[in-house]
Amino acid sequence: MKKRLSVLALLMFAMVLFLAACGGSEEAGGETDGGNGDSGSEGGDKYKVGILAPEVTHGWVAAVAYHAENRAEELSDEIEYQVQTSADAGEMTSQLDDLLTWGAEAIVAFPQWEGMEVPIQRALDEGVEVVNFDIAIDTEGVYRVAGDNEDMGVQGANYIVDKIGTEGNVVIMENPSAGSVSELRTKGFEETMAEIAPDMNLMTYATEFTRQAGLSDFADILTANDQIDAVFSLDDETSVGVLQAIEEAGRSDIKVVTGGGGMQEYFQMMPENEDIWIQSALYSPAMVADAVDVALQVLKGEEVPEETIIPTTVVDRENYEEFLDENSPY
Repeated sequence: MKKRLSVLALLMFAMVLFLAACGGSEEAGGETDGGNGDSGSEGGDKYKVGILAPEVTHGWVAAVAYHAENRAEELSDEIEYQVQTSADAGEMTSQLDDLLTWGAEAIVAFPQWEGMEVPIQRALDEGVEVVNFDIAIDTEGVYRVAGDNEDMGVQGANYIVDKIGTEGNVVIMENPSAGSVSELRTKGFEETMAEIAPDMNLMTYATEFTRQAGLSDFADILTANDQIDAVFSLDDETSVGVLQAIEEAGRSDIKVVTGGGGMQEYFQMMPENEDIWIQSALYSPAMVADAVDVALQVLKGEEVPEETIIPTTVVDRENYEEFLDENSPY
């Protein structure tokens, strides 16, 4: 009887050891799935990165969240991420608080509205790294990634002069409601024109960054001007409307229409019109991928400049195919 009990005890002990070994193996596997021990934060976990973007169903702003999530997914071996989109500053503030509760170590934010300085400062005070995309706010310790608005104007001036020469009538389609974006693009354009084509006749009109405004406003401009050689439009959406107005008016005098942004529909129009050089000074929403990269670099302890300004790329019929993305919402 004692011998049978001893054998039974040994069998039970062996089973306990076996189950313990299995349980330990499953736990180790969970840690491996959770992140790369060589690249993650303390303890081998993935870094936690939150992404905040405005909630827009189409256009340039909507494409920001699209490209941010694409880049975060590409880095999913190193980061765990959440993407939050909001309709206003209040909702974005609430979502920022949710990301802090979640344990975000870095936040990539596109704070399009006023009033985000206080919540972003709160995140910084809690030791969270913050990388702003595009928007500059008056808060110490924030990293920023943006395009070069002034250089977009410089490149627009160079492009127009290259296509029509140093004399002609050029319409500037500025957008006063866009604040520093419009001011810097127009400044770069006008100052460069003054240097390389001082005899160019510049005519400035106000519009908005929508195709409807581009169509309506430029239709009026065409009526008021018998001869226009080129259009310095600051935005791709506006430019689509400008091109429609030109077509509907049957005008053949305009040889260049510039733009800015990174709109897929606008890119596809570039090879379709052989009579007009259609150009975009790329200020792509895809730049937000660089902001995600900066967040990861900061978390890794790498040296990163506080401000990263991405140079302008000129897109026209000769290279537009390099920038096509059928999945982009913009």
